[in-house]
Amino acid sequence: MTERIGIIVGWEDSFPHAFIDKVNQTPGFRAEFAKLGGIRESDPLPYRVLIDRISHEVPYYRIALKHASLTGSFVINDPLWWNADDKFFGFSLAPKLGVKVPRTVVLPQRSYISAIDPKRSLRNLEYPLDWEGICDYVKFPAVLKPAEGGGWKNVSVVHNIDELLTAYNASEQLVMTLQEFVDFTEYVRCICIGKSYILPTKWDPKKRDYIPAEHFLPKALENEVLDGAWAINNALGYDMNSVEFAICDGVPYAIDFTNPAPDMDVWSLHQFYFDKVVDAMAAFAIQAAREGRTNHRGYAFREWFEDPKPRLVGACGEPIDSAATAASVP
Repeated sequence: MTERIGIIVGWEDSFPHAFIDKVNQTPGFRAEFAKLGGIRESDPLPYRVLIDRISHEVPYYRIALKHASLTGSFVINDPLWWNADDKFFGFSLAPKLGVKVPRTVVLPQRSYISAIDPKRSLRNLEYPLDWEGICDYVKFPAVLKPAEGGGWKNVSVVHNIDELLTAYNASEQLVMTLQEFVDFTEYVRCICIGKSYILPTKWDPKKRDYIPAEHFLPKALENEVLDGAWAINNALGYDMNSVEFAICDGVPYAIDFTNPAPDMDVWSLHQFYFDKVVDAMAAFAIQAAREGRTNHRGYAFREWFEDPKPRLVGACGEPIDSAATAASVP
């Protein structure tokens, strides 16, 4: 039996073709561009694994992938998991994992849809904002950026309150975060695949370009970066992500790490990193096709639907003997 692995993409071209070619070198597996149309509520999709590179921009794909995840496909990334994330949640989470982040404040939207009446709909919002207290905490220079999004869109470096308010007033309906600016001497983007593969890359955010290099950090600092990337990625539950660190005075600060469709184009990564990423993603997709994903109760989705016997779970998650408790089940 051949297991089908589908990939869903937007404009990108180099990674999808290289990924498909790599997977198709392994007997028993066939990778292809997935096709999604009108999906019936009870029908599984014909893909054991689906790689999602575009659902953050196409809502239909997100809905379809939730269905796929429910009915037996291993979706990378799991839409039932990462759909709940935002970048400020990540900045709140990382310190609990022992990973340093810059001082960060999330701000209410500047404007709202027409159905929102500020006097009636926003009674819970503090107004006016305590801009003095916010600026005293974050300090200048600072970075104003969306709490959701990526690709360095709508990002501004502000040096004083006037620049901050100008940028904030232009943000319209976006939820923004204001973050301490880290004057870095080194910048690392870790590409994470699965729960264990982490590729640290040297990245220049000013030129937005990768610099091919190996072991470009002192060993102790490299280990700290790898440990931080591993902790964040596993806590977020991502199968595909990039985690960025700005290093200042020998301290790595996690800057950006909720990127479920990280840049994997050969023109960005250069052949040096590109080949490593393609190999790792192909290997992980094949592993996912073989092993499947377990849900929060510990059962593989495919096993759950292929074996319809009732499974009762106690308060602590342990399976309960259904025969002994059947009479009490309404």
